[in-house]
Amino acid sequence: MISKLSLGFVLAFATATGTAQTLNGMWNSVKTNSTNVINTATNTITGNTSGATGSLTNDEVIKGLKEALTIGTNKSASNASKADGFLKNARLFIPWPPEAKEMKTKLIQLGYQKKVEEFETSLNRAAEEAAKSAAPIFGNAVTSMSIGDGFAILKGNDTAATHYLREKTFSPLKEKFKPVVNDAINQVKVTSYWAPLVTIYNKIPGVKKQNPDLNDYVCNKAINGLMLLIADEETKIRKDPAARVSDLLKKVFGK
Repeated sequence: MISKLSLGFVLAFATATGTAQTLNGMWNSVKTNSTNVINTATNTITGNTSGATGSLTNDEVIKGLKEALTIGTNKSASNASKADGFLKNARLFIPWPPEAKEMKTKLIQLGYQKKVEEFETSLNRAAEEAAKSAAPIFGNAVTSMSIGDGFAILKGNDTAATHYLREKTFSPLKEKFKPVVNDAINQVKVTSYWAPLVTIYNKIPGVKKQNPDLNDYVCNKAINGLMLLIADEETKIRKDPAARVSDLLKKVFGK
């Protein structure tokens, strides 16, 4: 027979063993949970949401965004600078200056419809001509960008990078673009169409004198049109794997 002392020893040993196993299990659980928390935090900071491998560095994201914008600006400038790039594109077409709308209406009533159309054509030709020099201007703006929060742009909407480019570079781009537009306006002789129309209109009794700043008007419209095309290219790269033409773009935008 097992003595009471032996039985007590066995029970005590079993209890101690069970307690140790329970404590060991609790410790393992704590370690597992802590590891998961650390990994989650690390992935959030580094932008790696797909696991421990293949994470993106901030440098890769910035380079990827700049490459995407470079591709977008080059393609956009090329398409916009083609014959009818602005004139026959309803989204880019530059209309008669809105501040001179009454002038347009009155001139058409007086039989100058053809002259009005010729003037509008000259505005769009100027934008097309200016677009030929846009790529390096945009390129310098893209390469000189310092993006502090690349992941926010990457995870933003389909045109987040284009919006960033517009917000950060529109003013300096405009300053650089003005002489280009001015040369284009002179080259396609915009003012030779505009000046006679203004002269005719301003001689009409009782009308408000008109002479909008055509350089500024064409400049703004040309940049806005190019930004629209850049946004289209950015959306393609984000949504269409076939548009990711480099390993970096595949890695950055494939996440």
